[in-house]
Amino acid sequence: MADSNDQHAELPEGDAALARPYARAVFELANSRGELQTWSDRLALMAAVVSNDTMTTLLANPRLGKSEAGALVIRACGDDIGEHAQNLLNVLAENGRLGQLPMIATLYNQFRDEAEGTVEAEVISAMPLSDAQKSAIAEALKKRLGRDVQLNCSVNEDLVGGAVIRAGDLVIDGSAVEHLRQLSSALVH
Repeated sequence: MADSNDQHAELPEGDAALARPYARAVFELANSRGELQTWSDRLALMAAVVSNDTMTTLLANPRLGKSEAGALVIRACGDDIGEHAQNLLNVLAENGRLGQLPMIATLYNQFRDEAEGTVEAEVISAMPLSDAQKSAIAEALKKRLGRDVQLNCSVNEDLVGGAVIRAGDLVIDGSAVEHLRQLSSALVH
Protein backbone atom coordinates (compact mmCIF):
# COMPACT_ATOMS: atom_id res chain seq x y z
CA MET A 1 0.00 0.00 0.00
CA ALA A 2 1.67 3.01 -1.23
CA ASP A 3 2.22 6.34 0.32
CA SER A 4 -0.32 8.88 1.12
CA ASN A 5 0.38 9.91 4.59
CA ASP A 6 0.70 6.48 6.08
CA GLN A 7 -1.81 4.99 3.72
CA HIS A 8 -2.51 1.77 5.60
CA ALA A 9 -2.70 2.93 9.16
CA GLU A 10 -5.95 2.42 10.97
CA LEU A 11 -8.51 4.77 9.49
CA PRO A 12 -10.81 6.94 11.59
CA GLU A 13 -14.19 5.44 10.72
CA GLY A 14 -15.94 8.79 10.09
CA ASP A 15 -13.28 9.91 7.63
CA ALA A 16 -13.20 6.51 5.96
CA ALA A 17 -16.99 6.48 5.61
CA LEU A 18 -16.94 9.86 3.85
CA ALA A 19 -14.04 8.94 1.58
CA ARG A 20 -14.99 5.35 0.73
CA PRO A 21 -17.57 6.06 -2.04
CA TYR A 22 -15.10 8.33 -3.85
CA ALA A 23 -12.25 5.85 -3.46
CA ARG A 24 -14.46 3.00 -4.72
CA ALA A 25 -15.58 5.02 -7.75
CA VAL A 26 -12.01 5.97 -8.62
CA PHE A 27 -10.87 2.38 -8.18
CA GLU A 28 -13.61 1.08 -10.48
CA LEU A 29 -12.73 3.67 -13.13
CA ALA A 30 -8.99 2.96 -12.86
CA ASN A 31 -9.49 -0.80 -12.90
CA SER A 32 -11.77 -0.68 -15.95
CA ARG A 33 -9.19 1.43 -17.82
CA GLY A 34 -6.13 -0.53 -16.69
CA GLU A 35 -4.76 2.54 -14.91
CA LEU A 36 -4.32 1.32 -11.33
CA GLN A 37 -0.75 2.62 -10.91
CA THR A 38 -1.52 5.85 -12.76
CA TRP A 39 -4.36 6.59 -10.35
CA SER A 40 -2.23 5.71 -7.32
CA ASP A 41 0.23 8.33 -8.51
CA ARG A 42 -2.49 10.89 -9.27
CA LEU A 43 -4.18 10.46 -5.91
CA ALA A 44 -0.84 10.69 -4.09
CA LEU A 45 -0.13 13.97 -5.89
CA MET A 46 -3.60 15.39 -5.22
CA ALA A 47 -3.44 14.34 -1.56
CA ALA A 48 -0.02 15.96 -1.18
CA VAL A 49 -1.28 19.18 -2.78
CA VAL A 50 -4.32 19.54 -0.50
CA SER A 51 -2.23 18.60 2.54
CA ASN A 52 0.32 21.33 1.86
CA ASP A 53 0.17 23.98 4.60
CA THR A 54 -0.11 26.86 2.14
CA MET A 55 -2.85 25.13 0.16
CA THR A 56 -4.73 24.26 3.35
CA THR A 57 -4.69 27.93 4.32
CA LEU A 58 -5.88 29.02 0.87
CA LEU A 59 -8.69 26.44 0.80
CA ALA A 60 -9.86 27.52 4.27
CA ASN A 61 -10.43 31.09 3.06
CA PRO A 62 -14.22 31.69 3.27
CA ARG A 63 -14.04 34.01 0.25
CA LEU A 64 -12.86 31.17 -1.98
CA GLY A 65 -15.81 29.65 -3.82
CA LYS A 66 -16.17 25.92 -4.34
CA SER A 67 -15.44 26.04 -8.05
CA GLU A 68 -12.47 28.33 -7.39
CA ALA A 69 -11.15 25.83 -4.84
CA GLY A 70 -11.35 23.02 -7.39
CA ALA A 71 -9.63 25.15 -10.04
CA LEU A 72 -6.90 26.12 -7.57
CA VAL A 73 -6.09 22.49 -6.74
CA ILE A 74 -6.20 21.53 -10.43
CA ARG A 75 -3.70 24.27 -11.26
CA ALA A 76 -1.44 23.18 -8.42
CA CYS A 77 -1.55 19.55 -9.61
CA GLY A 78 -0.78 20.47 -13.21
CA ASP A 79 -2.56 19.81 -16.46
CA ASP A 80 -1.14 16.32 -16.91
CA ILE A 81 -3.39 14.76 -14.24
CA GLY A 82 -6.06 14.23 -16.89
CA GLU A 83 -9.71 15.05 -17.38
CA HIS A 84 -11.07 12.38 -15.01
CA ALA A 85 -8.83 13.54 -12.16
CA GLN A 86 -9.87 17.14 -12.81
CA ASN A 87 -13.51 16.04 -12.68
CA LEU A 88 -12.86 14.28 -9.37
CA LEU A 89 -11.29 17.42 -7.94
CA ASN A 90 -14.24 19.53 -9.08
CA VAL A 91 -16.75 17.08 -7.54
CA LEU A 92 -14.80 16.99 -4.28
CA ALA A 93 -14.63 20.79 -4.21
CA GLU A 94 -18.36 21.14 -4.88
CA ASN A 95 -19.11 18.72 -2.04
CA GLY A 96 -16.61 20.31 0.35
CA ARG A 97 -14.52 17.13 0.40
CA LEU A 98 -11.09 18.20 -0.92
CA GLY A 99 -9.68 17.53 2.54
CA GLN A 100 -10.70 13.88 2.14
CA LEU A 101 -8.12 13.29 -0.61
CA PRO A 102 -5.50 11.69 1.69
CA MET A 103 -8.12 9.25 2.97
CA ILE A 104 -9.41 8.62 -0.56
CA ALA A 105 -5.86 7.80 -1.65
CA THR A 106 -5.41 5.45 1.31
CA LEU A 107 -8.64 3.58 0.63
CA TYR A 108 -8.00 3.47 -3.12
CA ASN A 109 -4.64 1.83 -2.52
CA GLN A 110 -6.27 -0.71 -0.21
CA PHE A 111 -8.80 -1.58 -2.93
CA ARG A 112 -5.96 -1.83 -5.43
CA ASP A 113 -3.89 -4.08 -3.18
CA GLU A 114 -6.89 -6.37 -2.62
CA ALA A 115 -7.52 -6.60 -6.37
CA GLU A 116 -3.86 -7.34 -7.07
CA GLY A 117 -3.64 -9.88 -4.25
CA THR A 118 -0.99 -7.93 -2.40
CA VAL A 119 -0.74 -6.15 0.88
CA GLU A 120 1.68 -3.46 1.93
CA ALA A 121 3.19 -3.87 5.36
CA GLU A 122 4.88 -1.14 7.33
CA VAL A 123 7.74 -2.36 9.50
CA ILE A 124 9.14 0.09 12.05
CA SER A 125 12.17 -1.28 13.84
CA ALA A 126 14.62 0.03 16.41
CA MET A 127 17.56 -0.76 14.08
CA PRO A 128 17.85 -1.25 10.31
CA LEU A 129 16.76 -4.72 9.20
CA SER A 130 19.00 -7.02 7.18
CA ASP A 131 17.78 -8.43 3.87
CA ALA A 132 17.39 -11.83 5.56
CA GLN A 133 15.20 -10.31 8.29
CA LYS A 134 13.07 -8.50 5.70
CA SER A 135 12.63 -11.72 3.72
CA ALA A 136 11.65 -13.65 6.85
CA ILE A 137 9.09 -11.03 7.86
CA ALA A 138 7.64 -10.87 4.34
CA GLU A 139 7.38 -14.67 4.14
CA ALA A 140 5.75 -14.97 7.58
CA LEU A 141 3.21 -12.26 6.69
CA LYS A 142 2.51 -13.91 3.34
CA LYS A 143 1.69 -17.19 5.11
CA ARG A 144 -0.48 -15.43 7.70
CA LEU A 145 -2.35 -13.15 5.28
CA GLY A 146 -2.41 -15.38 2.20
CA ARG A 147 -1.23 -12.53 -0.03
CA ASP A 148 2.02 -11.25 -1.45
CA VAL A 149 3.59 -8.68 0.85
CA GLN A 150 5.46 -5.51 0.01
CA LEU A 151 7.47 -4.19 2.95
CA ASN A 152 8.06 -0.53 3.71
CA CYS A 153 10.72 -0.42 6.39
CA SER A 154 11.73 2.48 8.60
CA VAL A 155 13.75 2.96 11.77
CA ASN A 156 12.55 4.51 15.02
CA GLU A 157 15.21 4.33 17.71
CA ASP A 158 12.62 5.27 20.35
CA LEU A 159 11.34 1.68 20.15
CA VAL A 160 14.53 0.64 22.02
CA GLY A 161 14.36 -2.85 20.50
CA GLY A 162 12.09 -5.06 18.43
CA ALA A 163 9.65 -3.85 15.80
CA VAL A 164 6.08 -2.80 15.06
CA ILE A 165 4.43 -4.31 11.97
CA ARG A 166 1.24 -3.01 10.38
CA ALA A 167 -0.39 -4.77 7.44
CA GLY A 168 -3.97 -3.74 6.73
CA ASP A 169 -5.91 -4.29 9.95
CA LEU A 170 -3.16 -6.44 11.46
CA VAL A 171 -0.87 -4.74 14.00
CA ILE A 172 1.93 -6.66 15.67
CA ASP A 173 3.74 -4.65 18.33
CA GLY A 174 6.87 -6.54 19.31
CA SER A 175 8.74 -3.45 20.45
CA ALA A 176 10.63 -3.32 23.71
CA VAL A 177 8.56 -0.25 24.63
CA GLU A 178 5.33 -2.29 24.32
CA HIS A 179 6.77 -5.16 26.37
CA LEU A 180 7.78 -2.70 29.10
CA ARG A 181 4.30 -1.14 29.04
CA GLN A 182 2.71 -4.58 29.45
CA LEU A 183 5.08 -5.46 32.27
CA SER A 184 4.35 -2.18 34.02
CA SER A 185 0.61 -2.74 33.66
CA ALA A 186 0.90 -6.27 35.03
CA LEU A 187 2.86 -5.01 38.04
CA VAL A 188 0.29 -2.32 38.82
CA HIS A 189 -2.66 -4.73 38.68
